[in-house]
Amino acid sequence: MSIARESVTPAPVSRARGQQLRDLATLRRVRDRIDREYAQPLNVEELARDAHMSSGHLSRQFRQAYGESPYSYLMTRRIERAMALLRRGDLSVTEVCFTVGCSSLGTFSTRFTELVGVPPSVYRDQAAGDTEGLPACTAKQVTRPIRR
Repeated sequence: MSIARESVTPAPVSRARGQQLRDLATLRRVRDRIDREYAQPLNVEELARDAHMSSGHLSRQFRQAYGESPYSYLMTRRIERAMALLRRGDLSVTEVCFTVGCSSLGTFSTRFTELVGVPPSVYRDQAAGDTEGLPACTAKQVTRPIRR
């Protein structure tokens, strides 16, 4: 009894699925890089070049996967870090702005106010005692900015 071996070619669906998984892995690396290097001068063109994509394609794919553009994700990370630094109370708003990688105090303040609901100086004054006694991981969850 002989069993004939057939050459099995992957179906177009499995090839497409494989490409989709590779794209998701690439997007995850981009997101991880933003998380890691948020304080560095990053831009979508550079992120796209390193991911071997056009900036438009990266933006579309990133938004589809994570619900926001790479730039918006970067700014949210910067604002989250700024919130933590402002809660400490030992840095000025300007120092926090540059520490988190923003190069314009005006843009930082506008974006902060959009995400958090109050200007950074007001947040700093109000938040100093709000999370006192909470573990850092809990304080981060409680004070996470909510996109409006």
